[in-house]
Amino acid sequence: MPESATKKAKTKSIILGGGCFWCVEAIFNGLRGVISSNPGYAGGHLKNPSYEAVCTGQTGHAEVVEVVFDPQEISLEDILRVFFTTHDPTQLNRQGNDIGTQYRSVIFGDEEQKKVAQKIKGEIEAEKLWPDQIVTSIEGPAQFWEAETKHHDYFARNPDTAYCAAVVAPKVAKARKLYRDRLKKAD
Repeated sequence: MPESATKKAKTKSIILGGGCFWCVEAIFNGLRGVISSNPGYAGGHLKNPSYEAVCTGQTGHAEVVEVVFDPQEISLEDILRVFFTTHDPTQLNRQGNDIGTQYRSVIFGDEEQKKVAQKIKGEIEAEKLWPDQIVTSIEGPAQFWEAETKHHDYFARNPDTAYCAAVVAPKVAKARKLYRDRLKKAD
């Protein structure tokens, strides 16, 4: 079997929503062991939703990122710890000024992933990393709809836009500071 096929067979994925998917994607793209982080939509009732439709808050979808990772290099526990510490999981249906159910804090995963997510959520709550109760919803598997091409690598391609400079860059900087030892090596 070719090495790439072997590596692909060993990967795992989980769907995470932590507000704007540009932030979540940029954070996870920088982590060693993350193969890809793909922006998209999950948890709604409309097939093939568009960004414009999801932004209305009427489709039930959340902006999410499908994180594909190599569990030999980064564990699901570490993925979830990064997730819970790099966005505010105590804000219901929002992240800062991004307001609506499409910006909710949510994890979509299988039964084992849900158990691990509950465990990590409990650990984060016990550590009192956030002053308020965590409201992240932990749900079963959901259909993932990949976002339009213009949303992929958005922060990397548009770091100087007002939103990226004001919202995405500080979250990425926080993640890089907290998880310096887990960052991908620069080429």
